[in-house]
Amino acid sequence: MQREGGRGRDTGEHDVEPVESVLDELYATPPSDFVARREEHAAAARTDGRKEDARAIHAARRPTPAAWAANLLRRSRPEESRRFLELGQALREAHRTLDAAGLKELSAQRRHIVSALSRQAAQLAREAGHQLSQAAQQEVESTLRAVLADPDAADQWAGGRLAGSLTPPSEFPSDTAPAEPAPRELPRPDTRRRTPADRGRDELAERRRKRREELVRAEQAAEKAARQLADRRAEEADAEASLRRTDEEHDRAREEVSAAERRLGQAHEELDRAERERRKAEERRRAAAGALSRAEREARETAREVDRLAGRVR
Repeated sequence: MQREGGRGRDTGEHDVEPVESVLDELYATPPSDFVARREEHAAAARTDGRKEDARAIHAARRPTPAAWAANLLRRSRPEESRRFLELGQALREAHRTLDAAGLKELSAQRRHIVSALSRQAAQLAREAGHQLSQAAQQEVESTLRAVLADPDAADQWAGGRLAGSLTPPSEFPSDTAPAEPAPRELPRPDTRRRTPADRGRDELAERRRKRREELVRAEQAAEKAARQLADRRAEEADAEASLRRTDEEHDRAREEVSAAERRLGQAHEELDRAERERRKAEERRRAAAGALSRAEREARETAREVDRLAGRVR
């Protein structure tokens, strides 16, 4: 039976699980169990002769805790996730059309919903037996802000298979630094005299603008560092899991070698015992052969003596 998508086949003994279903299951699996489950599915695909499926499964990257929580939120709260994606579309449209009233209302919704959904993601993670760190929860919020701001990020999150957290684009207003009109967006003629107070306000506005830019850059750098840290931790966890598997295989091989050595020692003992028994049997055979020869000789001599005596009697 040909499997959906034309990849793989049914052996006739069991139904072949589609790769897409396997990947969906993997990215809903807690990160601590991800590698083991991935290798089980990849091994099953290789056993079935589905090499392409096995490669696709093995290539799946282990999600960070924050990415897993975001995936869990997407799959466990489908209706709320749909409304969140729709909010992102409306918010991006408001930015494109410069609808100030709509933008103000949607921005307030954005901050409220991002906060609420990030708390839901943390709650879902706790219910699954995993407590999110503060840094991981911040990564969830970063991912949700990116989903609102970036259509590509929205598509990635909608698929439910994030391996790492997402970062909002720099041109999208940050929740921590609401957008304000730039003090000198366009040059305009000034028909009145500039007072020291005017210049002071302009300087203050310029300093605020620079501080906002520095804050945005610092937030982006912090989020990037957090993603890199999470990636390194995931790589370390994968390496540790691989080392544990290798240690287990080494221990099993060592036990098998020890058992083989014990069996070899027992076989040598059996061989030595058989050799000793063989030598004893050979000695008994030689002794019996010697006794037989002596008995035959005595029988011949006795027979000759009988013949000799019988001749005298006749």
